[in-house]
Amino acid sequence: MKAKLKTKRSAAKRFRLTGSGKVRRNHSHHSHILTKKSAKRKRNLRKTGLVAAADTDRVRKMLRLK
Repeated sequence: MKAKLKTKRSAAKRFRLTGSGKVRRNHSHHSHILTKKSAKRKRNLRKTGLVAAADTDRVRKMLRLK
């Protein structure tokens, strides 16, 4: 009997899917050393972004979706 494939837990904590199947991610550079960054920059870092098309297949494989 073949073992079940486990999700990479590090990826599961960092990525989630949108309704259309794209992969969402959080921005980096928003955890410390925030005093030198402008309010606009920090506000935009709060928003989520999409994983680049070149990396989507790799991330989906780590999430065991494909």
